Amino acid sequence: MKNDAILVGVNTSHNEEGFSYSMEELENLADACGIQTIGKLTQNLNRINQSHYLGKGKLEELGNLIEEEEVDVIIFDDELSPSQIRNIEEATDCEVVDRTMLILEIFARRAKTRESKLQVEVARLRYMLPRLIGSRESLGRQGAGSGLANRGSGETKLETDRRKIEEQITKLNRELDNLVHQRIIQRKQREKNNIPVVSLVGYTNAGKSTLMNAVLEFFNKGMGKQVFEKDMLFATLETSVRKVELDTNQTFLLTDTVGFINKLPHHLVKAFRSTLEEVREADLLIHVMDVANPQYAQHQKITNNILSDIGVKEIPVINAYNKADVANLKYPRVEGDAIYLSAKRREGVKELTDAIKDVIFKSYTTCELLIPYAEGQIVAYFNKYANVLEEAYDPEGTRLVVECKLADAAKYQQYVING
Repeated sequence: MKNDAILVGVNTSHNEEGFSYSMEELENLADACGIQTIGKLTQNLNRINQSHYLGKGKLEELGNLIEEEEVDVIIFDDELSPSQIRNIEEATDCEVVDRTMLILEIFARRAKTRESKLQVEVARLRYMLPRLIGSRESLGRQGAGSGLANRGSGETKLETDRRKIEEQITKLNRELDNLVHQRIIQRKQREKNNIPVVSLVGYTNAGKSTLMNAVLEFFNKGMGKQVFEKDMLFATLETSVRKVELDTNQTFLLTDTVGFINKLPHHLVKAFRSTLEEVREADLLIHVMDVANPQYAQHQKITNNILSDIGVKEIPVINAYNKADVANLKYPRVEGDAIYLSAKRREGVKELTDAIKDVIFKSYTTCELLIPYAEGQIVAYFNKYANVLEEAYDPEGTRLVVECKLADAAKYQQYVING
């Protein structure tokens, strides 16, 4: 993409603060693509102009601003229709990019794994498909004035391009299906091993990866397990899965997922649906929010809406209000299902993991067992897979007081003497 741009937005919500933030976010998205914002043009309307996005007067003002600033591109804060893109380019003689294109570009640059690259490419092709008509408009006009033969060739070229894209989407989806199948096998193996899954979700740049690293450091000393973290939009596109082993011999899997954003293109949500399946199958969600951001409540609402759209329901949620240090709020502190913490300062991690344990290990029970010395392998099993609170040696065998899974207590019921 080119370097200098004017940002354009229409405020139809009559919410000045929310609109200003959306334009600020658009500038950050442009910056993430290496585009410098030279100017901004905004308009308050009850609804977006169907043909040119802006009203006639504002469109003329935009044309003058483009000439004055000599910019390469104009970036719009909404997804534009094919006809809007064509009309605006004709009126301004300047390249037009919408918010969706910008986000797709960032995703394409950030994608690292084969799966995320495939997902981004499928989303990009789906976005392009209805916009082929606009790019072939000149062919249509040529054909109309030069006889049926020319017009037919123009239409054939359009149909050929459309078919090529549809074939490419089918091919990529086939490859994605194979990767999804592998993911399903891995998930079934985890279910078989009865390991709970905790997923970090939230708005982009809320600090999910930083929080994941903080938890890993706290329990595993973070050796070779760190995930990529950086203060930028969409630092994480791949789903990272890490095993967390508690000092109580309890284990869970922690997953870090792609962040969400306002007006997240539906093509991307659809393409990343297989990745987001990890969230839908989780036993617990940690909703991470940047409480220092004035729009964090709106971010929370957007995240909840997207989760609802992908079918996430009836999964327990812990709200992790991150960056409480920046917001000058008291932390670490716990208020019901809310925890105020600072992932960067590694403060509040213990409180968070205590809350995680309370939810995902509530099916654990405390019981006392007397295990004959001849059954030493059972003692070894409890030492490996349960939290042994007491261990003593009686004449009849080893006496254990353990915190263990209900299933294990039932399995070894014949040795339970109290519990």
